[in-house]
Amino acid sequence: MSLMQVHNLTKYFGAARIFSGVSFQIAPGDRVGLIGVNGAGKSTLLKIIAGVEPVDRGGVQIKRGTRLAYVAQEARPDPEHSLREEMIAARPDLIELQAELRLLEAAIADTADPDWQTRMDRYAECLERFELAGGYDLDRRIEQILQGLGFSAELIDAPAGPLSGGQKTRLTLGTALLAEPDLLLLDEPTNHLDLGAVEWLETFLSRWNGTLIVISHDRYFLDQVTNRTIDMAHGTLAGDYPAPYNRAMRLKAEREALQLKQYEAQQEQIARTEEYIQRYKAGSRAGQARGRERRLNRLKDGWERIDGTVEQLIDPPKQQRALQITLAGPARSDSEVLHLEQLQVGYAEPLIGIEKLAMQRGERVAILGANGSGKTTFLRTLVGELPALGGTIQLGRHVRVGYYSQGHEQLRRDSTVLAELQRADPAAPEGALRTLAGRFLFSGDDVFKQVSDLSGGERSRLALACLTMQQIELLMLDEPTNHLDIGARHALEAVLQEFAGALLFVSHDRAFVDTVADTIWEVRDREVIVHYGGYQAFSAARAA
Repeated sequence: MSLMQVHNLTKYFGAARIFSGVSFQIAPGDRVGLIGVNGAGKSTLLKIIAGVEPVDRGGVQIKRGTRLAYVAQEARPDPEHSLREEMIAARPDLIELQAELRLLEAAIADTADPDWQTRMDRYAECLERFELAGGYDLDRRIEQILQGLGFSAELIDAPAGPLSGGQKTRLTLGTALLAEPDLLLLDEPTNHLDLGAVEWLETFLSRWNGTLIVISHDRYFLDQVTNRTIDMAHGTLAGDYPAPYNRAMRLKAEREALQLKQYEAQQEQIARTEEYIQRYKAGSRAGQARGRERRLNRLKDGWERIDGTVEQLIDPPKQQRALQITLAGPARSDSEVLHLEQLQVGYAEPLIGIEKLAMQRGERVAILGANGSGKTTFLRTLVGELPALGGTIQLGRHVRVGYYSQGHEQLRRDSTVLAELQRADPAAPEGALRTLAGRFLFSGDDVFKQVSDLSGGERSRLALACLTMQQIELLMLDEPTNHLDIGARHALEAVLQEFAGALLFVSHDRAFVDTVADTIWEVRDREVIVHYGGYQAFSAARAA
């Protein structure tokens, strides 16, 4: 029996159609990864299922009695509540049982009351339900979940108002996990989580017995927690695969290769039929030619019944527009591109202290560490945005640095896409800049959009486009995959693998780190610990 049925959903925003004809079923125990390019309608679909967004056509049927929890990208906990109070509010069943138990405790104190036995029986029933629902274990579960998501013990009873956006998202995620729903809907749950918290969440969800629909661009995460993949593309549901992300992509590639082969074979058959019609339509075989022409016309209209079977016109596989990124080759520089000595990084007090550390030409270094450990501060100090508290930063000769900040501060908010590209290379003709913009998916009048009006993904693409116009020997990137969909991440990985210069970057995307990095600088206990190898080697060493 299905837990949920989604039937023929269609959604418009104004005159723009987001998707149409979306239908699928969810069975108990399904763990679905919902994937697709930015703008495909994934978040909108999740909101419709959660009941917070109306639908224009179609409907969603959820099995009666199903407990549903939804975690949006933007979290809004009550600022007056403590973290513990927000968590407790996620279990109204326990709150109601606890209130009834208190009333019954007062009532059964009077043993002379004629209704004493009835109330005692009710008290025993409520007590058993409270215990089975985990009421006596609630505080421990709250602390376990919040600490797993990176909250210190001191914060648990502090108000939620001063929390950062990322902390609010983690708190809302915690309330959903504590509620133990039958159906859990998660929209980008790994945003704002450091590696430790992401790994904790993976472990939690992999042991959890409920049903899950999750939107994520984190490929490692999808492979760990899902067993089914739904692909949104071209304004509809483009694929439904009984496998987690990486295996689903192999199945998708096999399906598209088969579809292309069938399409090409059918086109060859159509070409032969058209040639036959042209050759014989006026001769002795004109009757046969006209019959073939009628069948061919019906096939071109959509389908034709041939020898008792229905043959349909096969379309070629549709391809999504993809980023086309290239980086200018670096000039010849010293073999050592960066040398750090006695470096102190931080604000009033040091966050990181480095005795001696260097980077070589062609080295690809990922900086990993917990949120708040100073990774971004470290990068900003290296590029000169923040002063060092002590020590020296020495670049090799002829080393030019390119920097990508996760907040896109290098972009002027009152500028346009085209103006920012012109600022990156004033000598470039407008036609060349428009061609470059098109390779980063800004087409037509998109080049006149204000930077302040761009989405996070669009700003990421523009910042990357500006970087590609510079000749760089040392490229520093702070969370470059934030706001990029999976296809764009693959494109960025491919160009960075071909980049001949040195690369230093911060990222929480483990697939990205494993593909691109050959060295890990781990920020831990205010030090930088060097690990050689990619993420899998680092993870194995850390586990050992």
